[in-house]
Amino acid sequence: MNPVIGIAVLLSVLQMSQGQKVTSLTACLVDQNLRLDCRHENNSALTIQHEFSLTREKKKHVLAGTLGVPEHTYRSRVSVNTQRNMKVLTLANFTNKDEGMYTCELQVSGQNPPMISNQTVSVLRDKLVKCDGISLLVQNTSWLLLLLISLSLFQAMDFISL
Repeated sequence: MNPVIGIAVLLSVLQMSQGQKVTSLTACLVDQNLRLDCRHENNSALTIQHEFSLTREKKKHVLAGTLGVPEHTYRSRVSVNTQRNMKVLTLANFTNKDEGMYTCELQVSGQNPPMISNQTVSVLRDKLVKCDGISLLVQNTSWLLLLLISLSLFQAMDFISL
């Protein structure tokens, strides 16, 4: 085999394995809802499959995702918002019964053998912090950037004075 082809194959495998690594999993409360932010690298052109689960009393409960089958009891309370580098799970009406170990697991479609990356966070209702409104701005900065550009354009055209 040509060494150049071997190196190209190795680099593509390494790139795909990095393309789905979970970098952080955080939990916070929005009103009475639990929010889990699963941040990850996204260097792959392949689809990233995901699964959010809760382990309580040594039993795994799949909440949402494309890897496992979500349990019926959670389907009406869970929503997932997918962005390029983050998946956000919201569990409505979070109670003490929902406490446990939450896991975000990612897997790139079409890889053989599958490369799996996950992170786990312990969630106790009494220890949860309120979600910070500023972090929502940081997570989705495209509209903020557009606003700043618009303001400078309006100022340049003398529509507003700052």
